Amino acid sequence: MQKTHGGKRVKAGRPKGVGPYGEKTTPIRIPNSKVDFVKRIINQTSYKIPLYSSAVPAGFPSPADDHIEALLDLNTHLIQNPSATFMVRAIGDSMIGAGIHSGDILIVDRSITPMNDKIVIAAVDGELTVKRLYIENNVMQLRSENPAYPPIHVQEEQDTMIWGVVTNVIHSF
Repeated sequence: MQKTHGGKRVKAGRPKGVGPYGEKTTPIRIPNSKVDFVKRIINQTSYKIPLYSSAVPAGFPSPADDHIEALLDLNTHLIQNPSATFMVRAIGDSMIGAGIHSGDILIVDRSITPMNDKIVIAAVDGELTVKRLYIENNVMQLRSENPAYPPIHVQEEQDTMIWGVVTNVIHSF
């Protein structure tokens, strides 16, 4: 005799792989205030934009052909390691020589090892900054890309942490 109440029932429930996500799901508890945010993340799609094979000269105009080289997904183009990547907005003009302007969005990868000449997000004594990293003889220096700003010579007693390496800049006009 087959049970009709309680416990597992043969052939009961939704068949595997036919739900809205096409795979097994796990129920979790989230605060009501975060439900809309989680739904937006789950339903987020990537958009592929045409990338034309013609380069655009910055000098004299040239007729461009309309051949599409590929479809470009900005998520995969700009972000190599999503779980270790975050974005932050730049303020100020200390990095204009590197093409970073106030209001630009910096894409930062925490999985990349900070090395000489890389642009990094650093916290020095609790203050965040974006600078070019130099380490020589175990002495760290954070340099601006604007001659109006002196380099930061990081002292041994200062609380310093490199948050990540800047991989891309999103600049709007």
